[in-house]
Amino acid sequence: MSELIPVNQTRATLGEGPIWYNDRLYWVDIVLRRVYIYEPQSDTQRSIQLDSMVGTVVLRSGGGLVVALQSGFAFIEEESGAVTPIADPESDLPNNRFNDGKSDPTGRFWAGTMALSGGGTSGALYTLETDGRVTRRLGGIGISNGICWSQDATTMYYIDSPTQHVAAFDFDPETGEISRRRVVVEIPKAEGLPDGMTIDERGFLWIALWGGWGVVCHDPVTGRRHAKIDVPAAHVTACAFGGEELGELYITSARDGLSEQDAREQPYAGGLFRTNVGVRGVPSFTYRG
Repeated sequence: MSELIPVNQTRATLGEGPIWYNDRLYWVDIVLRRVYIYEPQSDTQRSIQLDSMVGTVVLRSGGGLVVALQSGFAFIEEESGAVTPIADPESDLPNNRFNDGKSDPTGRFWAGTMALSGGGTSGALYTLETDGRVTRRLGGIGISNGICWSQDATTMYYIDSPTQHVAAFDFDPETGEISRRRVVVEIPKAEGLPDGMTIDERGFLWIALWGGWGVVCHDPVTGRRHAKIDVPAAHVTACAFGGEELGELYITSARDGLSEQDAREQPYAGGLFRTNVGVRGVPSFTYRG
């Protein structure tokens, strides 16, 4: 495992949702309402400023981006930043917002919600189908967070952060139906809140720990922890494999929720980091609608 490297000078208020496509890393600052596009080859980054909080971003196979905003699902034209709303499944819940999400192997866009306060269980998990319909998949969610799929596309892994665990579901790629929920990884409260998540080529899960100063790697078959990456920020939010042959792990973090003193003591909080963990990731899926 190589040294953890700060990628650039960006200090996000609430960095989230890193995902790798076409030699670029896309990630967001939820609070500042920005989508960042980082290009490692030139070490440059640009941003798209939005009018609504943005929980996550994925690439659209037909061109452009798809985002989950506080105001619902929307398309974004990558060069101009033009936004085209699609659907808002929670227009009746103004105190909720979208949080994390990804596209599945069949091209649906999964994203979940949470209360702005971070409390309660008013959140839900939705899919934006490839024909533009929205389907509610789960309800009673506290903080909808990390999501990924096994390489054979038969298992979906999902984090509702306050539960302190990763759940697995049987997954039907054709219909998107999920069933047989079970707990595969448990995170003790003293070690942080499970947040964003990705999967490597072995099928191991890499889980960011909010309040836990790092990212942990677990085998979802045994539940056993295999590694921890220490990060110089308490609030680690998400991770994604990228770089050449998906051999690097990118990690996002946040300044949100830190006291003034904590922020002074954590100059890298809100930063984007990368490291080589000795294993490769798997390609990210695009939205096919």
